[in-house]
Amino acid sequence: QVELVESGGGLVQAGGSLRLSCAASGRSFSSYVMGWFRQAPGKEREFVGAIDWIGARTYYSDSVKGRFTISSANAKNTVYLQMNSLKPEDTAVYYCARGRRSNSLSTMEDDYDYWGQGTQVTVSS
Repeated sequence: QVELVESGGGLVQAGGSLRLSCAASGRSFSSYVMGWFRQAPGKEREFVGAIDWIGARTYYSDSVKGRFTISSANAKNTVYLQMNSLKPEDTAVYYCARGRRSNSLSTMEDDYDYWGQGTQVTVSS
């Protein structure tokens, strides 16, 4: 059984930083892609970024490119989302998810099969 657990969310002022963690357990993740998504109140869940587990490739949405960085700690089975220069519009519940296919940094929710429970990020103006 695969389990993903996010942590690190909280309240931060605009311009601040947070680092989210996604701890994975239950299977080997070395051949999978891991994605981050977010859902703001009243909006659909949207893609934030993705990384292949070895960390050789990353891909980001335009809205976070240059501010957010995804990295992985293979020995800990953990993926991180470093968020800098946060804006109020970054306020959302953030989710990590495991991709169905290796080598596919997909932006589509349907291409991810296991999801964490989410962690709330609130950015005040």
